[in-house]
Amino acid sequence: MPEVATMALILVSAITLIIVGTTLFKIHPFLVLLLVSIVVAFGAGIPPAEVAPLVGEGFGTILQQIGLIIIVGTIMGIILEKSGAALKLAEMLLRSVGRYNPTLALSCIGFIVSIPVFCDSAYIILSALKKSLINRTGKPAISMSIALATGLYAAHTFVPPTPGPIAAAGNLQLTQHLGWVILFGGLVGITGMMAGYVWAVFMGKKMKTKEDAEAQAMKNISDNLAENPLPKGYKALTPILAPIVLITLGTVASYPTHPLGTGTLFQWFVTLGNPLNALLIGLFSCIPLLPVLNKETLHDWITEGIKAAAPILLITGAGGAFGFILKATEIGSMLSRELLDPSLGLALPFLLAAIMKTSQGSSTVALITTSAIMAPLLAELQLATTMGRTLVVLATGAGSMTFSHANDSYFWVVTQFSKLTTRQGYFAFSAATIIQGLITFLATLFISFWM
Repeated sequence: MPEVATMALILVSAITLIIVGTTLFKIHPFLVLLLVSIVVAFGAGIPPAEVAPLVGEGFGTILQQIGLIIIVGTIMGIILEKSGAALKLAEMLLRSVGRYNPTLALSCIGFIVSIPVFCDSAYIILSALKKSLINRTGKPAISMSIALATGLYAAHTFVPPTPGPIAAAGNLQLTQHLGWVILFGGLVGITGMMAGYVWAVFMGKKMKTKEDAEAQAMKNISDNLAENPLPKGYKALTPILAPIVLITLGTVASYPTHPLGTGTLFQWFVTLGNPLNALLIGLFSCIPLLPVLNKETLHDWITEGIKAAAPILLITGAGGAFGFILKATEIGSMLSRELLDPSLGLALPFLLAAIMKTSQGSSTVALITTSAIMAPLLAELQLATTMGRTLVVLATGAGSMTFSHANDSYFWVVTQFSKLTTRQGYFAFSAATIIQGLITFLATLFISFWM
């Protein structure tokens, strides 16, 4: 295996090739990601006979996790849009909390929803609402997309019962003190949400996307729908709310203390709270929204959703293959060993998590791995107290945000559901995650000075 410096150069070169290939040479991201995965594998010294199986395994693994969720969520979005339900939801939101600042309202909604719901699934569920808000308010599409994405991302890395933070708390012996993690994780997470919101507003002044180009046409469709009776509010809300509630109950049921017991009720909540099952229930709850039951609504609309999901699936799968290859190179572990210097204090878990996140793509894996590495070092770092352990969880969460790019499935969910080019994704979303990571780490340091 090449030396650490060589591996770091391979990682930087891979990211550069993806950006250049998709922006300068206009090659489809699916093909670029596959080619770069193979190049990285050979450059890292992976035996040639193992390269193709690893690429296939990485592609299949990520689609096994979120492939069906993407398909079902996309079909839901088409039904919500064509039935006028998304327009109804946008009007409801604007009347209640989003009249003066719909962009900030979307950030807040994302933050709240992502506490129990994985950000990938949540972004898919809320995409139809986001599109309708863009059409109704005329706000820059990039602002709305990044505000939602960063709001979801902030809670995802800091606030239990999201799996990453709760696993990190467990590794650092904080299972009986989760209240502290929730309290301070929420506070730090909100700073990250606000940092993402400010960046989203800034990018709205700098960048246009395909969604902006489609906004007028979509507004005309919305105006036509507005001339007809819109669905009742509860009918429009149910397909969005039902999956969120079910996933939340499933998450609560799976809490380490098992607040709902371990019997039949627990089994039902865990089953219905599975994201795919919850989204299928949300999809079936769209049936009352259909104006008529005929070939157009029961076949053509669903076919349109499947067609819309296809390129998203391919690009997300190729991103999974790229991440899998990077994971196989063990670059994260190699760079981490070079940084094991206890004198770094809270910067140590931040940097370790950032390396893990950047190299293999998953914030959850970065949180779990870094917290496991940090556990035996707490005494040496003088962080073995309850508050010290909590600060390590926060610093790890900040690092695990930094930064989301082509080996992260969430990056592709955000870019594809927002119709961003790869270049736009890096400048708008990836840059936002770097800013969020740095701001939340500074917030963690600020708390440490007062504790």
